[in-house]
Amino acid sequence: MSAVTPTPATAASRVAGCPKSMAYGPCGGVNADGTCEVHPTPCVFLTRDLPVRWTSPTTEETLSDTVSEDPSRPATPAGRELVEIAARRPLVFTGFPVRALRADAVGTTAEALIGSVDAVLSGDAGRSRVQFPPSYRATLIGATGLRVWMGFNARDRNRTTLERELLSLRALGVAGVHCVTGDHTQTGDRPDARPVFDLESTTTLPRAAALGLLTSFAESPAAPPIAERGARVAEKQRAGGRMCLTQYAGDAEEVAAFVALCRAAGSDVPVLPGVPLVVDREGAELLASFHAAKLPSGFIDRLFAARDVRAEGIRLAVAYGQALIATGEVGGVVIAGGARPGDEAAYATDLATVARELGGGS
Repeated sequence: MSAVTPTPATAASRVAGCPKSMAYGPCGGVNADGTCEVHPTPCVFLTRDLPVRWTSPTTEETLSDTVSEDPSRPATPAGRELVEIAARRPLVFTGFPVRALRADAVGTTAEALIGSVDAVLSGDAGRSRVQFPPSYRATLIGATGLRVWMGFNARDRNRTTLERELLSLRALGVAGVHCVTGDHTQTGDRPDARPVFDLESTTTLPRAAALGLLTSFAESPAAPPIAERGARVAEKQRAGGRMCLTQYAGDAEEVAAFVALCRAAGSDVPVLPGVPLVVDREGAELLASFHAAKLPSGFIDRLFAARDVRAEGIRLAVAYGQALIATGEVGGVVIAGGARPGDEAAYATDLATVARELGGGS
């Protein structure tokens, strides 16, 4: 029995040849040359009519005691608080740097971030695909007093398990959920694991939204087909998305141009672009591994030309975040990047510094 609306399988069919079994592609991992992030072959969606249109299910299988009476109103106090903040200023999110499977390390990272951020995004990890499940991470982080914006991917579990997890996250009072399809197992540190992808971002969004959870989704403005990425945002909004969190997308003017594409396609959701915070060479190498990430012009050159790389990384992140906000086109920012193993607490302090400068926690 499904807790929320089922996948509209009759509206869009899974496309043969997609390693993620997606119906509403392409994902954000399309390489600049149009090849798939998993296989060195062209993305199968690039020869199709895009965007794939979202169509609501013709029938609904819901449980009256779990679906929110008013899905437009956030079901959790933390979600309602974020809506109130967003009404008066841009939101400031950060990542949550902590070693995977280390519950004892959560408190140190949280202590550095409390009071400086509006919420923390705890998502997938570039270095470790095996992490605590979202509901347990939300429990650990939420206990510190931080608002949790929980990353939620469809790679590892089937829809019934994912639906139970969404119910758990609502019961735990998370601020929101970031619904992504997820990176393929072949691109991480566990290529031996079989990917599931029973759902994808677009089919997870209505499930979360029906529970009254605030939702966000990812988009990669610099990934092919660039001209259709704004229209894809509009379709994800129709599916239940409330915010768009982007991959690193170049200079502030390029981000503003992407927002204009979204608006032209009919989307009015707030767009929160990524702000890269890089403080060492390991962090730069991690960002270089992200598919379709486009850093601001001259970012890496200026960073490593500096005598104090850490201080310059903080300065560059603040300046870029300020430039994004100054466009008047974004709904906030997400400051993130990557920490050298063992340096997570210091990196969290750096994230807090940038977040405060951009108005977070105020």
